[in-house]
Amino acid sequence: MAGFLVLLVGSSLFFFTEQTDRYFAWTITTPLTAAFLGAGYLSSTMFEWLAARERLWARARVTVSAVLVFTLLTLFVTLLHVDRFHFGPEHALVTRAGTWLWTLIYAVVPLLLAVLLFAQQRAPGTDTPRARPLPVMVRTVFALQAAALLSIGGGLFVSPSRVASLWPWPLTSLTAQAVAAWLLGLGAGMAHLAWENDLDRVRPAAASNVLLVVLQFVALARYPGDTTSVIKSGVYVAFLLGMLVVGVYVWLVAGGHGWGRPAAGEGMSRP
Repeated sequence: MAGFLVLLVGSSLFFFTEQTDRYFAWTITTPLTAAFLGAGYLSSTMFEWLAARERLWARARVTVSAVLVFTLLTLFVTLLHVDRFHFGPEHALVTRAGTWLWTLIYAVVPLLLAVLLFAQQRAPGTDTPRARPLPVMVRTVFALQAAALLSIGGGLFVSPSRVASLWPWPLTSLTAQAVAAWLLGLGAGMAHLAWENDLDRVRPAAASNVLLVVLQFVALARYPGDTTSVIKSGVYVAFLLGMLVVGVYVWLVAGGHGWGRPAAGEGMSRP
């Protein structure tokens, strides 16, 4: 269900970047920002659908931690900037309906995830042993990426007007905190990957990260004029390349062809 919803939102943002006044919950004046957010939603579709195919909880739970952080923060941003959203009668009916749907989703999904997470944690069974630990270098990179994402995301979320100057393109207070919600959710996911420390448990995230980076490069290619600094853009691109290299490596080493298949001896583990 969540995968289907993020597919709808991501398609709207990524393909109709300059029509957010009609097809999104609030108006985004910088197309690159809309494309950035859309790329996050589209890659999350793969993240959630691949995780949903897994038969073991340990191989899917990284999805829950990342999505729970992101949805809670996005709910906060929505309530904080509610005056910027398309609720008024001056907006088309389809626009207002989409805005109310957005608000309902972010009011319900975090609560639903928390309830399901609590129930799942109480389910009988134990995790299978970590049969294929991550290479030390890969785990270290995940931890460093998590630290970077949590730092810049935290800064943008707490002090958007100040920290937004570090971003490669202009951000308003609302879009800075919306971007921050993605960075913090992604950072929480990266930290969780380092903690899981198992190739089989990080596969959904690795594939999703590859798609995210590819879509972000497409966004940059579409709107190069939206960037304001060669140095900031270079740092941003370098970080994306690091995510791409690690994501592709994990995907190849983990063996993407085996999605959802339990390994031998996993029958007694927690479903």
